[in-house]
Amino acid sequence: MKKLVVILLTLGMVLSMFACAAPAATTEEPAPATEATEAPAAEATEAPADAAPMYIPVMAKGFQHQFWQAVKTGAEAAAKDLGVEIYFDGPASETEIDAQVNMVKNELAKNPKAIALAALSTEAVTEILEECAEKGIPVIGFDSGVPDDKTGAVKATASTNNENAAAIAAVKFGENADLVAKMQAATPENPVVIGCLSQDAVSASVTGRTTGFVNKMKEIAETYQPGKVSVEGHTKWEAKVDGAAIIIRVEVSATTEATSLQTSANSLLATKGIAAIFCSNEGAVVGLLAATADGEDLADGGKYADLVVAGFDAGTAQKNAIRNGWFYGSVTQDPYQIGYKAVELAVKAANGEAVADVDTGAQWYNAENIDNPDIALLVYD
Repeated sequence: MKKLVVILLTLGMVLSMFACAAPAATTEEPAPATEATEAPAAEATEAPADAAPMYIPVMAKGFQHQFWQAVKTGAEAAAKDLGVEIYFDGPASETEIDAQVNMVKNELAKNPKAIALAALSTEAVTEILEECAEKGIPVIGFDSGVPDDKTGAVKATASTNNENAAAIAAVKFGENADLVAKMQAATPENPVVIGCLSQDAVSASVTGRTTGFVNKMKEIAETYQPGKVSVEGHTKWEAKVDGAAIIIRVEVSATTEATSLQTSANSLLATKGIAAIFCSNEGAVVGLLAATADGEDLADGGKYADLVVAGFDAGTAQKNAIRNGWFYGSVTQDPYQIGYKAVELAVKAANGEAVADVDTGAQWYNAENIDNPDIALLVYD
């Protein structure tokens, strides 16, 4: 009997031990602990909705030319400064309109916040511009921009103000002591002639430069010969004055062919009293150099050694003339700023800010500064 009681008591103690242990086992189940650790992990890896940088494609007229590479450098600098992502591209040649259209279409499919565009043909990208207007994607033109856009998609353009740029050459002529002395001593009997050689009277860039130079040069010349400054040579700019002491003569070639420009250059060089010549683009520069034995006649001791010459743009022959001192200096556009300002305007437009056209400026270069890093980037072949 006693043995039975002892056995029953022992069995009761064992069962009570299992009963006490059971709750402890339930607290060690993994599911609740897993739920508690998974939630913070999900929160830590979830990126904010606005973390991705603003995306802006920059579509140029070309890609390989040094001018466009300088534009690209400026655009990339702006992207870095403003914390946005850009994609810079352009066709291999500035004649490949269809290639550019396809590039822009591909970028539009990515739903960018804005687009920067230097269109090869406004007509060819009109449908794209209409889609941008519908979607509220602002377009910023750069360099020559998107001329005559009627869709309203283009909000502003970053480009060279050609009138302002060419006026730099006139200002520099006004700082040349020898030329100033000639203007001061000029008389109606022995007038001083300042020439402007232009490739055509049609393209916006060349006519803008011609206008900018002529207007500023006339203003400067008037300070030395008030009321005695005459503008002659082409009806578009003509403002003749009787008894002129200073004549600003505009010479426009019959065609854009090199031989035609050389003929026009020869005409200016043969003008009595010619003291200075401004060449409004690379074609005019090449024409003048051809008329002066590739520039040799402008060297010390040469036939036109006393002639003050300034050019516009750059190129191998022009840079050689600058380095040799045959040219007083030349004006170059600032493609770096064209790229930088295009991206800057695109970011502002994408953020809903009001934007307006921006003059990206120009620089004067001569034998003294042509190899400076800030100028060398802008003096492209």
